[in-house]
Amino acid sequence: MIALQIQEIKNFMSKLLLSQTFDAFHLIEGSITTYNTFHIDGRIHKDFFTEEEIEERKLNDREFSLWKEVKPFCLELIKGKKTPLGFKFVFQLSKENTEKLLTSSGITSIRPENVSGLLLNVRYDNGTLSCITATNLNLFTLDKSLEHAWDDMVKRFFKQQEISFL
Repeated sequence: MIALQIQEIKNFMSKLLLSQTFDAFHLIEGSITTYNTFHIDGRIHKDFFTEEEIEERKLNDREFSLWKEVKPFCLELIKGKKTPLGFKFVFQLSKENTEKLLTSSGITSIRPENVSGLLLNVRYDNGTLSCITATNLNLFTLDKSLEHAWDDMVKRFFKQQEISFL
């Protein structure tokens, strides 16, 4: 787990809300505080959709919404002349990208089905924006190789996207 303090908040917010930078992440949960606090549960309720819609939207293998699906609603709440009092989003790396990370990092001690989530917590509070990584496993292990690989991947991703951090 690492905590990164974002240096250029405006740049980060533009990438979060106006570009495709975070679109492939799953949104586990979120909250935005403006004149009210709005809570978002990213869990997909498949019984809301018809079978055709489930197939069309490729929801069969997903438990959570993609950020790109929820982002427009969040943008509506955040945009305007006043800065939100705060917000928090919990993003999760997709199963496919988790498997790619395990493979590319040469991690064989942890199987993909034992990874319940590689998370990125984005929090804005009191004028400070921070991103904290987390690793959730379905088993106990002292092996921290996946945690380190995830932390390194997030740092590389931020550098590639020109997101400056400390």
